[in-house]
Parts: sequence; C-alpha cells; structure tokens
Amino acid sequence: MLETKLNMPLLGDDFPEISVDTTHGPMNIPADLKGQWFVLFSHPADFTPVCTTEFVGFQSRFDQFEELGCKLIGMSVDQVFSHIKWVQWIKEELNVEIKFPIVAANDSIALKLGMLHPGKGTNTVRAVFIVDPKGKVRLIMYYPQEVGRNMDEIVRAVKALQVSDKQGAVAADWPNNELIGDRIIVPPAKDIKTAEKRSEEYECYDWWFCHKPLEK
Repeated sequence: MLETKLNMPLLGDDFPEISVDTTHGPMNIPADLKGQWFVLFSHPADFTPVCTTEFVGFQSRFDQFEELGCKLIGMSVDQVFSHIKWVQWIKEELNVEIKFPIVAANDSIALKLGMLHPGKGTNTVRAVFIVDPKGKVRLIMYYPQEVGRNMDEIVRAVKALQVSDKQGAVAADWPNNELIGDRIIVPPAKDIKTAEKRSEEYECYDWWFCHKPLEK
C-alpha cells in the first residue's frame, strides 16, 4: 500500500500557486489576489448540513471581511456544477446569496494544501488559510469534518494580524482580553537599561509585560 505524503504550506511560506476553476470563473491564486488579504477555506462536500451552516455564516460576515480588505474563497473537491447548484439551493431555500467564489479543487491541489488527511477519509478537512497582501501564509486552522468553524474567530484573526503588523503583538481574546482589553503588548526589553525605563514609558505588570493604547 502506497503511503500518501501530506504536504502543506507552513506559517510564513508563500501560498502555493494554483490555477483553478471557480463559480466566478478561472482564478490564479494567489496571483489574482496580489496586494490584498484573503481567507481560503475548504469544506468536505457540497449539499451537507455543517458545510451549509458554515457558508451561510461566512456570507453573513461578508461585509466585515470586505471592510478589512479581505477576500473570501471557498474550496472543495466537488466539481463546479455541484458548487453552482448548491449555491442556487442556498439562495432559493435559505434566501442567502453566496457572493464569494468557490474553487473546484482536485486531489492534487487538496494534497498540495494539506487538505486531505488520510485518517479522516477522502473528503477535504475544514482548512482555513489567512494570507497577507504579499502572498504569505499568516495563519492556518484545521477542523475535522464533524465540527463547524467559528466565523467570528476568523474575522478576529484577520483583524488581529492586521493590527499586529502595524502596532505590535495582541493578547489572547483580543480585543477583549481579561487583563488589558484591546491594548497592544510592548515587546520585552532586551537589555537592563531598557528594562529599567519600561515602567516610566508604559503601563506595566512588570518590565517584561508592558502595554500601550491601541491606535485607532
């Protein structure tokens, strides 16, 4: 029995170049999305209950992603005609119009992105890739087929990455951290002189745990 080699891009890697068919026509990813953030997420199969709830959830937050300059892209190994029929069903039966493209991947693309996990069957697992304007993979999440994703966490993650790029590290559950709320964590001092001045310059629990206001 041949062993399936699982490949996947790692954090900080360039997102692999893929040419795909989608419900919005052919796309080259990430080339066609250069200069903007995007979230590419895979689902096990069209016309399944959990995936349907996820697509409705993503669409209900479509405007939030747009405000962040972040595009949404769905993906599974179903063919384009299946995606089209499913999107039509969602619109007709649930009164929700899916406005983002859905990629018709093949096994080669799914393996390239680490979406096929042999221990979880032949369908793609629920993968999430958040990619920055330079085409770098910034965050990866994997969920099993039986557990739907939390879309608010994905919105939060995009916001947090954008803020951290400009202002510094953000805390757990940002912007609602139990200790410092939405404040930004100051990098720990790397020498004694800087450490001694930290409490004079910032609010601190100690010299290695200081924070500053979020710039609006």
